[in-house]
Amino acid sequence: MFEFAWPWVFILLPLPWLLRRCLPTASKPEAELSVPFFNDLHALAMAQQASVPAWRSHTAVYVLIWLLLLTAGARPQQQGELLEQPTTGRDLLIAVDVSSSMLYGDMELEGQSISRMEFVKQLLNTFISERHGDRLGLILFGSQAYLQAPLTYDHHSVRTWLNEAQPGIAGANTSMGDAIGLAIKRLRMRPAEHRVLLLITDGANTSGVMSPLAAAELAARYQIKIYAVGIGHQLQAETANSLHDTSSLDLDEQGLQDIAKISSGLYFHATQTADLVDIHSALNRLEPAAQLHKPQRSSKQFYHWPLAFAWLLSMLLVAQRVYHAYQYKQRVEETN
Repeated sequence: MFEFAWPWVFILLPLPWLLRRCLPTASKPEAELSVPFFNDLHALAMAQQASVPAWRSHTAVYVLIWLLLLTAGARPQQQGELLEQPTTGRDLLIAVDVSSSMLYGDMELEGQSISRMEFVKQLLNTFISERHGDRLGLILFGSQAYLQAPLTYDHHSVRTWLNEAQPGIAGANTSMGDAIGLAIKRLRMRPAEHRVLLLITDGANTSGVMSPLAAAELAARYQIKIYAVGIGHQLQAETANSLHDTSSLDLDEQGLQDIAKISSGLYFHATQTADLVDIHSALNRLEPAAQLHKPQRSSKQFYHWPLAFAWLLSMLLVAQRVYHAYQYKQRVEETN
């Protein structure tokens, strides 16, 4: 698409006319020498000017030069394709526990009690919005683990699928080991420099085929860092039974710490707003995101063409004036 980068430059178009109207006319010096043949030379000059077509007059050339200079100043350019934004090369999977216990409202956000699931969504919505340059994916796990969103730069879709997730959608239990195993399957074929799994759960492993510690050892073999986040307070037995989720009886903090340690990651425990801030800061420090840049397009500049044409016309005017001065000198010498 052709466009001018600085189209406002064209508001200067009437500037020469305004200067001519506003500035006083230069005073003509009185003639100190009387030339007897001056009238003849003046008549000859007027005859030459009358023989020049209107489109070649100096006024038209000056206007054209001014238009060319304004066009060059407005920077004409041809817009190309969008340039690729900088990326970190990091592949980051987020595994979220959606067992029934995530319905329990023992979390605090800005002084209000909310469910564990809503707390996790708040945590991850802010986290995802800051992960510029990362490929993100989403795993939901309960009694079974599912890949809800494959690794993608489309962070908006990842957030949408996260916000649509409901506790109990994948069963009432917690298959933490299977969630880690599914993440390994998806990350092991990616470049080894930045393979990251963010594991968020409120309980202990109570379902699934693979044990969490065995899965963590396999993740370490594939150079996958696991950052584990434990959610919520411990529940009373009768509350957990009412939710039909015995994993809520005991948040396996020791197990989560071991998972993080084996895979060279870290463990965090979140119950309130202050914990969210600490987790965001720690994760952004440990796994820095790329800086956000305004999308830009490649462009081809054309300002040099009108600028070169204006310079050429200016040189032609100078050459014409030099030539006329030379002719005038020759006529004066011939007259003498």
